[in-house]
Amino acid sequence: MHSLRWSLVILFAVASSSLLPGQKEQRQVLTDSQIEAIREAGIYPNDRIDLYTKYVDDRAQAIKGLSNRASSAARARKLDNDLQDITALMDELGDNLDQYGDRKADIRSALKKLNEEAPQWVRILNALAGEPTFDESRKEAIESCEDLADDAKRLETEQIDYFNQHKDQRGQQRAEPN
Repeated sequence: MHSLRWSLVILFAVASSSLLPGQKEQRQVLTDSQIEAIREAGIYPNDRIDLYTKYVDDRAQAIKGLSNRASSAARARKLDNDLQDITALMDELGDNLDQYGDRKADIRSALKKLNEEAPQWVRILNALAGEPTFDESRKEAIESCEDLADDAKRLETEQIDYFNQHKDQRGQQRAEPN
């Protein structure tokens, strides 16, 4: 019994220890409350897209705020992290758009807001002067943002056309197979 207890203590210590050298720490892009809000909105496509749009906008505004500050190592690290985070959020938002578009969920209202915000994000990212510390992250963020903006415009056009032809399916969360 005593050895079992010690085995469990050792197992717990190993499992809860920090990452082994050579492993890359995985950053958590969203807070626990933001993750929970995304989960809760999972069955409501417009709400979920709106949340992601808000979270991306929050990051874009943080990047904009940092862009006017004097150069420093701390600022460069913060910008690099924020750029990686905004890229991850935009990629996740793009994945959600693909999923909801494929299942013909009516997300036109969320797309309208996204299409209003995305050009601002592109401008913020393009206005940020590149520095060696975060230049790669900046380029990836710009590319991801431009892709997201293009996909959102395309999907909004597709949705308008689809729901004009299928008026009985307007407002649906998911197309059901016939």
